[in-house]
Amino acid sequence: MHCPRVASLLLPIAPLLLAACVSAPPGPVAAPPATDRPPAVEGSTASPPQAPQGEAARVPTTPLPPVPAVPPRPAYPSEREGVATLLRLIPPSAQDRQGWAEDIFRAFAALQLPPTREHFCAAISVIEQESSFVADPPVPGLGRIVRSELYKKAAGYLVPTVVVDLALLKRSRNGLTYGQRIDALRTEREMNALFNEMVAELPEFAKALGNKNPIRTGGPMQVSVAFAEEHLSTHTFPYPRHGAVRDEVFTRRGGVYFGIAILLDYPANYPSMLYRFADFNAGRYAARDAAFQAAVARLSGRQLALDGDLLRYEDGKPLKAESNTEAALRSIAPRLGLSAADIRRDLLLEKQYAFAQSPTWSRVMTLADRAAGRAVPREQMPQIRLESPKITRKLTTEWFAHRVDGRWQRCMAR
Repeated sequence: MHCPRVASLLLPIAPLLLAACVSAPPGPVAAPPATDRPPAVEGSTASPPQAPQGEAARVPTTPLPPVPAVPPRPAYPSEREGVATLLRLIPPSAQDRQGWAEDIFRAFAALQLPPTREHFCAAISVIEQESSFVADPPVPGLGRIVRSELYKKAAGYLVPTVVVDLALLKRSRNGLTYGQRIDALRTEREMNALFNEMVAELPEFAKALGNKNPIRTGGPMQVSVAFAEEHLSTHTFPYPRHGAVRDEVFTRRGGVYFGIAILLDYPANYPSMLYRFADFNAGRYAARDAAFQAAVARLSGRQLALDGDLLRYEDGKPLKAESNTEAALRSIAPRLGLSAADIRRDLLLEKQYAFAQSPTWSRVMTLADRAAGRAVPREQMPQIRLESPKITRKLTTEWFAHRVDGRWQRCMAR
């Protein structure tokens, strides 16, 4: 093999291989806009569901869960008052506590979230867990991780390691080779900047990737970039924008704003903040939907993964292919008095509050209560193992939720 020639041929795809190796722990599933609320009934033109026949006609319908009550809001505290409260709650070890307190309160004010001690501590606890109050947290051994994943990807194309190394000898804008810059990487923000430069320098690389940046999460709360972009389609960013939405995710103010939005800016009937922490890791309503899966599994006699995803997804979009949960529901459709189309219609609401008002949810939970002789749980910890080259031990959504909840308990005691 003539290595210099092979290396020159590999140069255009080397960044592609690099991008493919970038790792990020599974972030929150891209959620629907945070303004989704249970639809109003008055004036609705939707046809009422048909009365079920046969056995299903004898299945009583569980009353719809009430919309979480929103008590009359007192006058919103001033920034000075809110920041003073936050300074009493933020861990003493955090650097620039004043700056963090200001960014947290401004996010609450922009989203008009109730500025309660419980909510403040929820945001503080997630920040502490995800970044230890470091705006752009370093990833230990990021350069090594990137190279290792690059070599694995190259091996899939039968490209030897030595050829990859030769390809990475190409000089970048700052005079260093791409290989040197990979080895010096410390944070995801740096990796994001390196990607942007490579897009400009190697347009064929961007085209090969469909112009998609491989960095999916970032910032002090490890927020999904897809969620941030979708959120701004219905909300106004409370700060002057500098660059793309994804660039704001990597800042302290932007990361805090989007993180608090996905954590708190949606209605839920959870009895404990623990399940919001689970949702933050696994996707909105994952804890509710995992409980629904458990009920479906008991009624159908089928083993289901209790991961909170009722449908199959690709790039955040539901696929037409039937999921195991949907198949299990279809197997008990006669007992539910629902058609396959009815079930599919309702499952498409799984990332919204409205799913808990659907006929599918209501009839499944009613039958599950009857079978168990008691009310079965309406929330359950999603069983998801977190996988990423950055994770070197067995971690799960349950571990994450309990870890954050422990921090929340300590914050509440401060």
